[in-house]
Amino acid sequence: MDFELSREHEDFRHVVRSFARERIAPHVAQWDKDHHFPVDVVRAMGDLGLFGLTAPEEYGGSGADFTSLCLAIEELGRVDQSMGITLEAGVGLGINPIQTFGTAEQKERWLPDLVAGRALAGFGLTEPGAGSDAGATATKAVLDGDEWVVDGAKQFITNSGSEITSLVTVTARTGTRDGRPEISAIVVPVGTPGFVAEPGYDKLGWHISDTHPLTFTGARVPADHLLGERGRGYAQFLATLDDGRVAISALALGLIEACLEECLKYAGERQTFGGPIGRKQGVAFQIADLKVMADASRALTYQAAAMKDAGITGQRFKQAASVAKLYTSEAAVTATRVATQVFGGYGFMEEYPVARFYRDAKILEIGEGTSEVQRMLIARSLGLPVE
Repeated sequence: MDFELSREHEDFRHVVRSFARERIAPHVAQWDKDHHFPVDVVRAMGDLGLFGLTAPEEYGGSGADFTSLCLAIEELGRVDQSMGITLEAGVGLGINPIQTFGTAEQKERWLPDLVAGRALAGFGLTEPGAGSDAGATATKAVLDGDEWVVDGAKQFITNSGSEITSLVTVTARTGTRDGRPEISAIVVPVGTPGFVAEPGYDKLGWHISDTHPLTFTGARVPADHLLGERGRGYAQFLATLDDGRVAISALALGLIEACLEECLKYAGERQTFGGPIGRKQGVAFQIADLKVMADASRALTYQAAAMKDAGITGQRFKQAASVAKLYTSEAAVTATRVATQVFGGYGFMEEYPVARFYRDAKILEIGEGTSEVQRMLIARSLGLPVE
Protein backbone atom coordinates (compact mmCIF):
# COMPACT_ATOMS: atom_id res chain seq x y z
CA MET A 1 0.00 0.00 0.00
CA ASP A 2 1.15 3.55 -0.77
CA PHE A 3 0.83 5.96 2.15
CA GLU A 4 2.02 9.04 0.30
CA LEU A 5 -0.21 11.88 1.40
CA SER A 6 -2.27 13.77 -1.15
CA ARG A 7 -1.65 17.42 -1.98
CA GLU A 8 -4.84 18.26 -0.08
CA HIS A 9 -3.54 16.46 3.00
CA GLU A 10 -0.21 18.26 2.83
CA ASP A 11 -1.91 21.64 2.38
CA PHE A 12 -4.10 20.90 5.38
CA ARG A 13 -1.04 19.87 7.42
CA HIS A 14 0.55 23.23 6.62
CA VAL A 15 -2.54 25.10 7.82
CA VAL A 16 -2.58 23.28 11.18
CA ARG A 17 1.20 23.61 11.58
CA SER A 18 1.00 27.36 11.03
CA PHE A 19 -1.86 27.64 13.52
CA ALA A 20 0.04 25.66 16.16
CA ARG A 21 3.21 27.70 15.74
CA GLU A 22 1.41 31.05 15.75
CA ARG A 23 -1.32 30.51 18.35
CA ILE A 24 0.16 27.90 20.70
CA ALA A 25 3.97 27.80 20.53
CA PRO A 26 4.63 31.34 21.87
CA HIS A 27 2.56 30.71 24.99
CA VAL A 28 2.89 27.02 25.71
CA ALA A 29 5.72 27.24 28.26
CA GLN A 30 3.78 29.71 30.41
CA TRP A 31 0.51 27.80 30.06
CA ASP A 32 2.31 24.65 31.12
CA LYS A 33 3.79 26.39 34.15
CA ASP A 34 0.42 27.87 35.13
CA HIS A 35 -1.59 24.73 34.34
CA HIS A 36 -3.75 27.00 32.19
CA PHE A 37 -6.39 25.60 29.83
CA PRO A 38 -6.65 28.16 26.97
CA VAL A 39 -10.34 28.17 26.12
CA ASP A 40 -9.86 30.91 23.52
CA VAL A 41 -7.43 28.70 21.59
CA VAL A 42 -9.79 25.73 21.82
CA ARG A 43 -12.52 27.90 20.31
CA ALA A 44 -10.08 29.02 17.61
CA MET A 45 -9.41 25.36 16.84
CA GLY A 46 -13.16 25.02 16.43
CA ASP A 47 -13.26 28.02 14.11
CA LEU A 48 -10.54 26.35 12.05
CA GLY A 49 -12.79 23.31 11.73
CA LEU A 50 -10.58 20.87 13.62
CA PHE A 51 -13.29 19.47 15.89
CA GLY A 52 -15.59 18.94 12.93
CA LEU A 53 -13.12 17.27 10.60
CA THR A 54 -14.80 13.87 10.55
CA ALA A 55 -18.33 15.03 11.35
CA PRO A 56 -21.06 15.18 8.67
CA GLU A 57 -21.75 18.51 7.03
CA GLU A 58 -25.33 18.52 8.31
CA TYR A 59 -23.97 19.09 11.84
CA GLY A 60 -21.42 21.68 10.78
CA GLY A 61 -18.56 19.32 10.03
CA SER A 62 -16.48 18.96 6.90
CA GLY A 63 -16.86 15.21 6.38
CA ALA A 64 -13.10 14.79 5.95
CA ASP A 65 -11.30 11.48 6.36
CA PHE A 66 -9.75 10.02 9.49
CA THR A 67 -6.25 10.64 8.15
CA SER A 68 -6.95 14.38 8.23
CA LEU A 69 -7.83 14.17 11.92
CA CYS A 70 -4.62 12.25 12.62
CA LEU A 71 -2.60 14.89 10.77
CA ALA A 72 -4.18 17.64 12.87
CA ILE A 73 -3.43 15.78 16.10
CA GLU A 74 0.14 15.10 14.95
CA GLU A 75 0.80 18.76 14.14
CA LEU A 76 -0.68 20.04 17.39
CA GLY A 77 1.31 17.36 19.23
CA ARG A 78 4.56 18.61 17.69
CA VAL A 79 4.05 21.88 19.53
CA ASP A 80 2.18 20.74 22.62
CA GLN A 81 0.82 17.36 23.65
CA SER A 82 -1.90 18.87 25.84
CA MET A 83 -3.52 20.68 22.95
CA GLY A 84 -3.17 17.57 20.83
CA ILE A 85 -4.99 15.45 23.39
CA THR A 86 -7.66 18.12 23.77
CA LEU A 87 -8.51 17.66 20.10
CA GLU A 88 -8.09 13.88 20.15
CA ALA A 89 -10.36 13.43 23.15
CA GLY A 90 -12.78 16.11 22.00
CA VAL A 91 -13.39 14.25 18.75
CA GLY A 92 -12.63 10.63 19.59
CA LEU A 93 -14.23 10.44 23.02
CA GLY A 94 -16.60 13.39 22.94
CA ILE A 95 -18.07 13.63 19.46
CA ASN A 96 -17.59 10.16 17.98
CA PRO A 97 -19.75 8.17 20.44
CA ILE A 98 -22.68 10.50 19.82
CA GLN A 99 -22.03 10.63 16.08
CA THR A 100 -21.75 6.83 15.84
CA PHE A 101 -24.35 5.59 18.30
CA GLY A 102 -26.67 8.53 18.91
CA THR A 103 -30.21 8.93 17.69
CA ALA A 104 -31.09 11.62 15.18
CA GLU A 105 -32.49 13.74 18.01
CA GLN A 106 -29.37 13.29 20.16
CA LYS A 107 -27.13 14.28 17.27
CA GLU A 108 -29.16 17.38 16.51
CA ARG A 109 -29.18 18.34 20.19
CA TRP A 110 -25.49 17.93 21.01
CA LEU A 111 -23.32 17.71 17.91
CA PRO A 112 -23.50 21.26 16.46
CA ASP A 113 -21.85 22.93 19.47
CA LEU A 114 -19.31 20.13 19.88
CA VAL A 115 -18.41 20.14 16.20
CA ALA A 116 -18.00 23.92 16.20
CA GLY A 117 -15.71 23.87 19.23
CA ARG A 118 -18.15 25.96 21.23
CA ALA A 119 -18.44 23.07 23.68
CA LEU A 120 -16.45 20.03 24.77
CA ALA A 121 -17.53 16.58 25.89
CA GLY A 122 -15.80 13.91 27.94
CA PHE A 123 -16.15 10.14 28.11
CA GLY A 124 -16.34 8.71 31.62
CA LEU A 125 -15.03 5.16 31.61
CA THR A 126 -12.15 4.78 34.06
CA GLU A 127 -12.97 4.39 37.75
CA PRO A 128 -10.91 4.06 40.94
CA GLY A 129 -11.33 0.27 40.73
CA ALA A 130 -11.87 -0.17 37.00
CA GLY A 131 -9.21 0.98 34.57
CA SER A 132 -8.08 -1.59 32.02
CA ASP A 133 -10.67 -3.93 33.55
CA ALA A 134 -13.59 -1.84 32.27
CA GLY A 135 -15.94 -4.75 32.89
CA ALA A 136 -15.51 -4.08 36.61
CA THR A 137 -17.43 -0.82 36.30
CA ALA A 138 -19.10 0.00 39.61
CA THR A 139 -21.02 3.13 38.59
CA LYS A 140 -24.72 2.27 38.45
CA ALA A 141 -27.69 3.72 36.60
CA VAL A 142 -31.18 2.73 37.63
CA LEU A 143 -34.23 3.47 35.48
CA ASP A 144 -36.75 5.23 37.68
CA GLY A 145 -39.84 6.00 35.62
CA ASP A 146 -38.66 8.09 32.70
CA GLU A 147 -35.29 8.97 34.24
CA TRP A 148 -31.93 7.32 34.77
CA VAL A 149 -30.50 7.78 38.27
CA VAL A 150 -26.69 7.65 38.14
CA ASP A 151 -24.45 6.96 41.16
CA GLY A 152 -20.72 6.38 41.13
CA ALA A 153 -17.34 7.90 40.39
CA LYS A 154 -15.02 8.27 37.42
CA GLN A 155 -11.40 9.38 37.25
CA PHE A 156 -8.82 10.72 34.79
CA ILE A 157 -11.52 12.13 32.50
CA THR A 158 -10.30 14.54 29.82
CA ASN A 159 -12.28 17.65 28.82
CA SER A 160 -14.69 17.00 31.68
CA GLY A 161 -14.51 20.15 33.80
CA SER A 162 -13.62 23.09 31.59
CA GLU A 163 -15.80 26.18 31.36
CA ILE A 164 -17.04 25.01 27.96
CA THR A 165 -17.64 21.35 28.84
CA SER A 166 -21.28 20.61 28.08
CA LEU A 167 -21.66 16.89 28.81
CA VAL A 168 -19.97 13.64 29.73
CA THR A 169 -20.93 10.22 28.40
CA VAL A 170 -20.52 7.67 31.19
CA THR A 171 -20.53 3.90 31.26
CA ALA A 172 -22.67 2.43 34.04
CA ARG A 173 -24.18 -0.84 35.18
CA THR A 174 -27.83 -0.86 34.21
CA GLY A 175 -28.56 -4.41 35.32
CA THR A 176 -27.35 -7.92 34.53
CA ARG A 177 -27.52 -10.02 31.39
CA ASP A 178 -26.72 -13.73 31.27
CA GLY A 179 -25.23 -13.44 34.75
CA ARG A 180 -22.86 -10.64 33.73
CA PRO A 181 -23.03 -6.91 34.39
CA GLU A 182 -25.00 -5.05 31.76
CA ILE A 183 -22.96 -1.97 30.83
CA SER A 184 -24.71 0.92 29.10
CA ALA A 185 -23.62 4.42 28.04
CA ILE A 186 -25.57 7.41 29.31
CA VAL A 187 -25.11 11.10 28.51
CA VAL A 188 -25.01 13.33 31.59
CA PRO A 189 -25.12 17.08 30.80
CA VAL A 190 -23.14 19.57 32.86
CA GLY A 191 -25.41 21.22 35.41
CA THR A 192 -27.26 18.02 36.23
CA PRO A 193 -27.88 18.04 40.02
CA GLY A 194 -25.70 15.42 41.64
CA PHE A 195 -23.03 15.54 38.91
CA VAL A 196 -19.82 17.18 40.11
CA ALA A 197 -16.52 17.65 38.32
CA GLU A 198 -14.07 17.62 41.20
CA PRO A 199 -10.95 19.86 41.24
CA GLY A 200 -8.49 19.04 38.47
CA TYR A 201 -5.50 16.80 39.03
CA ASP A 202 -1.93 17.89 39.72
CA LYS A 203 -0.40 15.82 36.93
CA LEU A 204 3.13 14.85 35.94
CA GLY A 205 2.50 16.06 32.40
CA TRP A 206 -0.23 17.36 30.10
CA HIS A 207 -0.45 20.39 32.38
CA ILE A 208 -2.54 22.34 29.87
CA SER A 209 -5.10 19.57 29.39
CA ASP A 210 -8.37 19.64 31.36
CA THR A 211 -8.61 16.46 33.48
CA HIS A 212 -10.90 15.77 36.45
CA PRO A 213 -12.36 13.08 38.67
CA LEU A 214 -16.16 12.98 38.51
CA THR A 215 -18.76 12.03 41.07
CA PHE A 216 -22.42 11.17 40.54
CA THR A 217 -24.79 11.18 43.50
CA GLY A 218 -28.36 10.51 42.49
CA ALA A 219 -27.79 12.37 39.22
CA ARG A 220 -31.02 12.19 37.22
CA VAL A 221 -31.19 12.45 33.43
CA PRO A 222 -34.06 11.72 31.04
CA ALA A 223 -34.39 8.15 29.79
CA ASP A 224 -33.69 9.34 26.25
CA HIS A 225 -30.10 10.16 27.32
CA LEU A 226 -29.23 6.48 26.89
CA LEU A 227 -26.63 6.40 24.11
CA GLY A 228 -27.01 3.48 21.76
CA GLU A 229 -28.54 0.17 22.73
CA ARG A 230 -28.97 -0.69 26.40
CA GLY A 231 -26.33 -3.20 27.48
CA ARG A 232 -24.02 -2.33 24.56
CA GLY A 233 -22.05 0.39 26.30
CA TYR A 234 -18.95 -1.74 26.76
CA ALA A 235 -18.93 -2.83 23.10
CA GLN A 236 -19.42 0.79 22.04
CA PHE A 237 -16.49 1.79 24.20
CA LEU A 238 -14.23 -0.85 22.64
CA ALA A 239 -15.12 0.35 19.14
CA THR A 240 -14.41 3.93 20.19
CA LEU A 241 -10.99 2.93 21.53
CA ASP A 242 -9.89 1.31 18.26
CA ASP A 243 -10.01 4.69 16.52
CA GLY A 244 -8.58 6.39 19.59
CA ARG A 245 -5.51 4.20 19.60
CA VAL A 246 -4.59 5.34 16.10
CA ALA A 247 -5.17 8.94 17.13
CA ILE A 248 -2.91 8.51 20.18
CA SER A 249 -0.32 7.05 17.84
CA ALA A 250 -0.54 10.26 15.79
CA LEU A 251 -0.08 12.29 18.96
CA ALA A 252 2.99 10.26 19.89
CA LEU A 253 4.34 10.66 16.35
CA GLY A 254 4.15 14.43 16.73
CA LEU A 255 6.19 14.19 19.92
CA ILE A 256 8.89 12.08 18.28
CA GLU A 257 9.10 14.56 15.41
CA ALA A 258 9.41 17.43 17.88
CA CYS A 259 12.28 15.64 19.65
CA LEU A 260 14.05 15.09 16.34
CA GLU A 261 13.60 18.73 15.32
CA GLU A 262 14.84 20.13 18.63
CA CYS A 263 17.83 17.78 18.77
CA LEU A 264 18.93 18.58 15.23
CA LYS A 265 18.86 22.28 16.01
CA TYR A 266 20.63 21.94 19.33
CA ALA A 267 23.29 19.56 17.99
CA GLY A 268 24.25 22.15 15.41
CA GLU A 269 24.43 25.02 17.89
CA ARG A 270 25.90 23.51 21.04
CA GLN A 271 29.72 23.71 21.01
CA THR A 272 32.02 21.38 22.96
CA PHE A 273 35.64 20.42 22.44
CA GLY A 274 36.01 22.90 19.58
CA GLY A 275 32.95 21.98 17.52
CA PRO A 276 29.22 21.26 17.46
CA ILE A 277 28.13 18.20 19.41
CA GLY A 278 26.49 16.87 16.25
CA ARG A 279 29.98 15.85 15.11
CA LYS A 280 30.24 13.32 17.92
CA GLN A 281 29.09 9.83 17.08
CA GLY A 282 27.57 9.41 20.51
CA VAL A 283 25.17 12.27 19.77
CA ALA A 284 24.77 11.75 16.03
CA PHE A 285 23.82 8.11 16.42
CA GLN A 286 21.15 8.95 19.00
CA ILE A 287 19.63 11.50 16.65
CA ALA A 288 19.78 8.95 13.82
CA ASP A 289 17.75 6.63 16.03
CA LEU A 290 15.15 9.38 16.46
CA LYS A 291 14.79 9.53 12.68
CA VAL A 292 14.21 5.77 12.55
CA MET A 293 11.59 6.00 15.30
CA ALA A 294 9.81 8.84 13.50
CA ASP A 295 9.71 7.07 10.14
CA ALA A 296 8.56 3.75 11.62
CA SER A 297 5.91 5.46 13.73
CA ARG A 298 4.67 7.47 10.77
CA ALA A 299 4.34 4.35 8.62
CA LEU A 300 2.38 2.45 11.29
CA THR A 301 0.12 5.41 12.08
CA TYR A 302 -0.67 6.31 8.49
CA GLN A 303 -1.24 2.66 7.60
CA ALA A 304 -3.81 2.25 10.36
CA ALA A 305 -5.49 5.54 9.44
CA ALA A 306 -5.63 4.48 5.77
CA MET A 307 -7.28 1.21 6.79
CA LYS A 308 -9.92 3.15 8.70
CA ASP A 309 -10.55 5.39 5.68
CA ALA A 310 -10.75 2.36 3.40
CA GLY A 311 -13.49 0.86 5.55
CA ILE A 312 -11.35 -2.02 6.80
CA THR A 313 -12.84 -3.11 10.11
CA GLY A 314 -12.75 -6.11 12.40
CA GLN A 315 -9.64 -7.90 13.53
CA ARG A 316 -7.32 -6.48 10.85
CA PHE A 317 -7.98 -2.90 11.90
CA LYS A 318 -7.94 -3.71 15.61
CA GLN A 319 -4.55 -5.33 15.26
CA ALA A 320 -3.15 -2.45 13.21
CA ALA A 321 -4.45 0.08 15.74
CA SER A 322 -2.87 -1.78 18.66
CA VAL A 323 0.45 -2.25 16.85
CA ALA A 324 0.61 1.45 15.96
CA LYS A 325 -0.33 2.58 19.45
CA LEU A 326 2.07 0.20 21.19
CA TYR A 327 5.13 0.93 19.07
CA THR A 328 4.65 4.66 18.65
CA SER A 329 3.80 5.43 22.28
CA GLU A 330 6.80 3.47 23.56
CA ALA A 331 9.02 5.05 20.91
CA ALA A 332 7.85 8.49 22.05
CA VAL A 333 8.88 7.75 25.63
CA THR A 334 12.30 6.60 24.39
CA ALA A 335 12.59 9.62 22.09
CA THR A 336 12.03 12.08 24.91
CA ARG A 337 14.62 10.31 27.04
CA VAL A 338 17.10 10.49 24.16
CA ALA A 339 16.31 14.17 23.55
CA THR A 340 16.83 15.00 27.21
CA GLN A 341 20.18 13.18 27.11
CA VAL A 342 21.28 15.04 23.96
CA PHE A 343 20.55 18.34 25.71
CA GLY A 344 22.53 17.20 28.74
CA GLY A 345 22.05 19.35 31.84
CA TYR A 346 19.93 21.79 29.86
CA GLY A 347 17.50 18.98 29.12
CA PHE A 348 16.70 18.88 32.83
CA MET A 349 15.69 22.54 32.82
CA GLU A 350 12.15 23.71 32.16
CA GLU A 351 13.64 26.47 30.04
CA TYR A 352 13.93 23.95 27.21
CA PRO A 353 10.94 22.16 25.65
CA VAL A 354 12.48 18.69 25.91
CA ALA A 355 11.84 18.76 29.67
CA ARG A 356 8.13 19.21 28.97
CA PHE A 357 8.29 16.55 26.27
CA TYR A 358 9.79 14.13 28.80
CA ARG A 359 6.99 14.76 31.31
CA ASP A 360 4.26 14.56 28.69
CA ALA A 361 5.38 11.30 27.10
CA LYS A 362 4.72 8.70 29.77
CA ILE A 363 0.93 8.93 29.69
CA LEU A 364 1.00 7.84 26.03
CA GLU A 365 1.85 4.32 27.21
CA ILE A 366 -1.16 4.35 29.56
CA GLY A 367 -4.12 6.22 28.07
CA GLU A 368 -6.52 4.56 25.59
CA GLY A 369 -5.21 1.15 26.64
CA THR A 370 -1.89 0.48 28.36
CA SER A 371 1.07 -1.10 26.61
CA GLU A 372 0.28 -4.33 28.45
CA VAL A 373 -3.27 -4.29 27.09
CA GLN A 374 -1.98 -3.67 23.56
CA ARG A 375 0.39 -6.64 23.82
CA MET A 376 -2.47 -8.79 25.07
CA LEU A 377 -4.70 -7.73 22.16
CA ILE A 378 -1.95 -8.29 19.61
CA ALA A 379 -1.17 -11.73 21.06
CA ARG A 380 -4.84 -12.69 20.91
CA SER A 381 -5.04 -11.51 17.31
CA LEU A 382 -2.21 -13.93 16.54
CA GLY A 383 -4.24 -16.79 17.97
CA LEU A 384 -2.48 -17.05 21.32
CA PRO A 385 -4.82 -17.97 24.22
CA VAL A 386 -3.49 -15.21 26.48
CA GLU A 387 -5.57 -14.18 29.49
